[in-house]
Amino acid sequence: MSLMRNLNRALTATTGLQVRRASPVASAAPGATAPKRAAKKPTAVYRCPAPEDLATDRLLRRPVFIMSPVRSGSTLLRMLLNAHPRLHSPHELHIRRLEVGYGSKLSQKAMSALDLERGDLEHLLWDRVMHRELVRSGKDFIVEKTPSNAFVYERIRDCWPDARFVFLLRHPVSIARSWYEGDPDKRTYDEAAADALRYMRAVERAREGTTGGYTVRYEDLTADAEKELRGLCAFLDIDFEPSMLDYGRQDDAQVVKGLGDWRDKIRTGRVQAGRALPTDDEIPDLLRPMCEAWGYSQ
Repeated sequence: MSLMRNLNRALTATTGLQVRRASPVASAAPGATAPKRAAKKPTAVYRCPAPEDLATDRLLRRPVFIMSPVRSGSTLLRMLLNAHPRLHSPHELHIRRLEVGYGSKLSQKAMSALDLERGDLEHLLWDRVMHRELVRSGKDFIVEKTPSNAFVYERIRDCWPDARFVFLLRHPVSIARSWYEGDPDKRTYDEAAADALRYMRAVERAREGTTGGYTVRYEDLTADAEKELRGLCAFLDIDFEPSMLDYGRQDDAQVVKGLGDWRDKIRTGRVQAGRALPTDDEIPDLLRPMCEAWGYSQ
C-alpha cells in the first residue's frame, strides 16, 4: 500500500495523474452487451447567501419562477406575462443544466479560499445569465418557466432568497393526455401519464416546500384571463396591463407557431377556453391521488 501511495505522489507531482485499482468485471454471456450506466454526479455543495451578502452575490432582484408540470399551459402564461411592460419572460432557460467544473485542484482550492464551492459558482453563473437576459430586455423583473425547475426548487429557493413562485396547475388527466398526444410514437398513454406524474409530484413538493407562493389554474386562466392576471399582478406587486390580453401580437408569439392547440390563440391574440375537463370515471388510478390533492376529484 505504501508503494502505491509513493507512486501516486510521484505521478501527481509530475503528471497530475494517479493509479487506481481496477474494479472487477463480471463475466458476461457470449455476445451479451453490458448495459451502460451513467455516472452519478456528486451533489453540488453551496451556501445560502445571507441577506447582507445579496448585494454582492446576486444581480437579480425578486425573480419570478413558474413551477408547473409539462403540458400545463406554461407557454401560454409565459406569453401573457411577457406582454407586460415590466415583466420579461423568455423561452425556457434550463439553468439547472448549467454546471461548473474545476480544471485543476489549484482552481478548486483557489475558489474554496474565496468561500465558493461548486454549487456557489453555479449559482453565480445562473444569476449572471438570467440578469444578462433581463438587462437586454430593458424590463424590471424576469420570469422563468422551465418545467424541470420543479425538481430543483430547493436550490432555486436557496439561490435567490427573494424569489417569487407561481404554481400553475392543470387537471392531471388533461396533462397526461396532452403529453401523450404531443408524441404518441414516443410513449404509450400509460407511460405518458407516469412520466407527467413525476413533474406533478415535483410541483406539489415545491408548493409544500415554499411559502408565500401564488397558485393559478390553467382552466381558470383560459376561462377568465383578465381576472386571473389581475390577481397574479397583485401578487407580483405590479399594475395589471390590458396589453397582456393581446399577447398574440407580441413578436415572440412565433416561438410557439405550429404547436397545435396554441395555433388559434396565437392567430386571434386572445385566450380561448380549453378542452372539457375529464369526468371522474376517466381518471386512472395512477392519477387519482394527484387529482384529489389538487381539487380535481372528490
